[in-house]
Amino acid sequence: MSRAPSAEGAAEVGEGLLEAVRAIAREAGRAITRIEQAFRAGDAGALDVQTKSDASPLTAADLAAHRIIAAGLAALRPEWPVVSEEGAQLAFEERRHWRRFWLVDPLDGTREFLSGNGEYTVNIALIGDGAPLLGVVLAPTTGLEYSGLAGGGAWRARGGAVQEAIRVAGRLPGGAALRLVGSRSHRGDSLDALLARMGPHEFVPMGSSLKFCVLAEGGADVYPRLGPTSEWDTAAGHAVLLGAGGRVMRLDGTPLRYNAHDGWLNPDFIACGDAEADWPRWLREHGG
Repeated sequence: MSRAPSAEGAAEVGEGLLEAVRAIAREAGRAITRIEQAFRAGDAGALDVQTKSDASPLTAADLAAHRIIAAGLAALRPEWPVVSEEGAQLAFEERRHWRRFWLVDPLDGTREFLSGNGEYTVNIALIGDGAPLLGVVLAPTTGLEYSGLAGGGAWRARGGAVQEAIRVAGRLPGGAALRLVGSRSHRGDSLDALLARMGPHEFVPMGSSLKFCVLAEGGADVYPRLGPTSEWDTAAGHAVLLGAGGRVMRLDGTPLRYNAHDGWLNPDFIACGDAEADWPRWLREHGG
């Protein structure tokens, strides 16, 4: 892992840096696709599935993407550390004063990857002072790619083509039937209780950080996450949503922050398209 970033080494975060990160994500996506195609073609050993200490799966595709992204980001900005789900994790005391660092999930949604449903992503985010500054989310199966600069816009593209600007279109709680997105693999009793207490609504189960991206492009109103996630699961999609005009908050209404405590688990949170709505109150009234 690289050393902590210095103030002198910090560069302005803009579209030039975003383009370079997009290219790294696409290279990682191609590596994942090659391994998946070999497996689907009959090479049973191509995935080399292992089980991590938390009982989650780890495949050769996770590791290949990790190596590509870590090397690419280190070459791009060597003074900014790279934190990856599949890399070594430093103690909080060693990282608590970082100003900027990369936060990466090389293959978000490994269970979706193994199931073959295509709802997995490559996630790369840049964190500055605890908040997402930049994010890229790539779905290798479809080539669909989302990118965003917090406060600077968000875009969608397919196969590296010209990007199209996207913007949230979230509805207010208490109005028309809400459109919710939630985890396909980690739904949980708390979310089931919330849905049971709601009035008319549409719930769309979805894997990986694509949930944030659906909010960012106006395809849903809210994503309540009432269960454990890791910071690398959310950071890139969070940046895209911020760029599109949405927000992600803890249940007390404060912004979701990164690298703010020991460990890498997020608290429960709400991601939403309408940045002015009182979603914490709505959740208290409906969550039971």
